[in-house]
Amino acid sequence: MNPLKQLKQINPLRPLKPLKQLKQLKPLNPLKLAIIGAGPSAFYVASRVLKLLPLGMGGSTAGSGRDADGGGSGKETMSERGSGSGMNGKETRETTRNVDGKENSNVRVHLYDRLWAPYGLVRYGVAPDHPEVKNCTHKFRQTAQDARFEFFGGVNVVSSASSPSSAPTAPTPHPLTLPLSTLFKSYTHILFATGCTQPTLHPSIPPSSRCVPASEVVGWYTGNPTSTPSSPSPLHHPNLTHIHHVTIIGHGNVALDIARLLLSPFDALSTLDIPRSVLEVMERSGVRHVSVVGRRGLGEASFGVKEVREMMRLEGVGMRPLEEGLLRGVGGEGGGGGTELTRRQKRMVDLLKKGSRCEYGTTEKSWSLEFFRSPVGLTESHPSAQLSLAHTILDPTTHRAIPTGEISSLSTDLVITSLGFHGEPSAPFYDPILGHIRTALGGGGVITADGKRVERVYASGWAAMGAKGVLAATMMNAYGVADEIVGDWGGGVNDEEEEGGQTLDSLPEVVQRGLEEGTVVTYDDWLRVDEEEIRRGAQVGKERERMTWEDVRTFLKT
Repeated sequence: MNPLKQLKQINPLRPLKPLKQLKQLKPLNPLKLAIIGAGPSAFYVASRVLKLLPLGMGGSTAGSGRDADGGGSGKETMSERGSGSGMNGKETRETTRNVDGKENSNVRVHLYDRLWAPYGLVRYGVAPDHPEVKNCTHKFRQTAQDARFEFFGGVNVVSSASSPSSAPTAPTPHPLTLPLSTLFKSYTHILFATGCTQPTLHPSIPPSSRCVPASEVVGWYTGNPTSTPSSPSPLHHPNLTHIHHVTIIGHGNVALDIARLLLSPFDALSTLDIPRSVLEVMERSGVRHVSVVGRRGLGEASFGVKEVREMMRLEGVGMRPLEEGLLRGVGGEGGGGGTELTRRQKRMVDLLKKGSRCEYGTTEKSWSLEFFRSPVGLTESHPSAQLSLAHTILDPTTHRAIPTGEISSLSTDLVITSLGFHGEPSAPFYDPILGHIRTALGGGGVITADGKRVERVYASGWAAMGAKGVLAATMMNAYGVADEIVGDWGGGVNDEEEEGGQTLDSLPEVVQRGLEEGTVVTYDDWLRVDEEEIRRGAQVGKERERMTWEDVRTFLKT
């Protein structure tokens, strides 16, 4: 049976108990939740779970393990436990259960991430000139102050102990490998918040020395340690000096983010949260024009008005005016579309009619929007490559792009494909048709290929929905999944000790060893690194100076 049809036949999970009723429930079994991933969805789920189950529901309360300034105030930190105190794993974990002579609630939320730093795409995906998007980290920091929360960075959760390559996401150069089976033995509930890390590639123009996915570019200018350059990559073997024309395939916000950063004056970039090594390359950049190409029209473009307005206001950059027919909403060359524009699209049209602040043709740098063009091939010649583009029109019924039969060629030095993302195909419960983990309709519960619910296993955010939606949508999805987790937990049984002899505060042995050896980063470690990055940035007039894993290891030893 078609998996999509099969999904539609699965009934949503039972309705959740009202939240007021949940607060009156007597906690039965311990809730020990392992979240794989530490991006926004993971933190939102953790925040919601801990808010629904405040300290004290499981007995007496205990003080928070962290002050707002990152200092300890009651609970011994994970960094202290693994710093040669002489205690074994059991003794150090038991210490946290008796702070101030009281016992903590029977709830634990632990985040595991293959990256050493938390926050996922907020740290490694947000454009450096959009710092306001990172304000959500203030809420995440508040969540981490809860004594029942822990973050373990640099831990790569894999599907099996014998196959590290089966990890849901690409490993970093420094990960500690943790089999998923170990988490199932150590926790009562599992949540996948692994996002969608794999770029969607264009079948006609695979990665090469002239073509790179947008994820590689974003990973480059954010210092993502998992960024894996194509071979050879013009970004990781810096030669932007010799790149004058860049073509970006895709009409989304990421495409305009990249175009904006490539064309922005260096002075405007030098104070941003961009690694020093990247700034050195961008200072010598020879990029003079960026073409942003899409297979459909303005009415179908997904970039926002804000992003276009920022492009229009770039200092020393002019936009090539669009043809009047495109601004009237004509659905392609020779017609075929012409649907009524929405309010947002009308604002976009007005903005494009007005044009850029700098008149096109009067500046050294420029950019253009190319509609109704679809790549069909890339010839890597010298000095410039030739990108073959099929001309398209819009099918008025399906709104799909249809080739007209005409093909044109565009000379370009570098092609960047920005076509979205999908989940890691080797991840457990991945559906190749959906492009992400299978979950039941109306909830976050994970289901198998034959439609069976996997008990106490969940997915949230992009891992469950696919790579779509803004941060607010991720938050609402995460809150719903958190409600579901707490609702399921309310119907459990009273177990003093978890299956397999695991206690509430025990950790997988490999994680405990990593803490003792300093290969696993805790949230308290991150607070120290965060403060140091900001301090180093201030010394050179930047928002922060990002540290590499090698920098972090050295710094945390001091």
